[in-house]
Amino acid sequence: MASWYGPGFHGNKTANGERYDMHQFTAAHRTLPLGSVLQVKSLSNGRTVVVRVNDRGPFAKHRILDLSLAAAQRLGMTGAGTDQIELRVTDYQGRPGAMGYLRVQVASFAEQANAQSLAGRLKSQYPDVRVTQVELPSGVRYRVLVGRFTSEQQAEAVADRLGSQLNLDPMVLRDDT
Repeated sequence: MASWYGPGFHGNKTANGERYDMHQFTAAHRTLPLGSVLQVKSLSNGRTVVVRVNDRGPFAKHRILDLSLAAAQRLGMTGAGTDQIELRVTDYQGRPGAMGYLRVQVASFAEQANAQSLAGRLKSQYPDVRVTQVELPSGVRYRVLVGRFTSEQQAEAVADRLGSQLNLDPMVLRDDT
């Protein structure tokens, strides 16, 4: 399932440092390396578009890709807001050796003290716990990240365990910035 993002994010900094331009053919994905080039096909109408991953997201459950407005328009999905898709990685235009590690985002907070508190509780169980600050259109958020994984299977297992333990909905992200 894909969604799209546009005017509210236009001009904001993306995960790879570029400014988001809703008129370019770009996308956000949680784990594919920044710079991955994807062919995205709408399963509802058969249209295709080629996009480059330059951001992280989507942060909505059961969605795998956030497309720029231009890409969503090409697929004909702006009205519905979401669409079932098929995606294929066709190229990589990122920095050599910049694949990064997978990490589990346990939670995201508006208050830094809340993030630090959760991180402190997790440090006894997990050797690599960090709090990162990210600026979003809605304000600054503090993300609690756990681990340095090389396989999605390892990261997903930890995300599932943390979700059960803490009654949260963790997600796996690639930290290649």
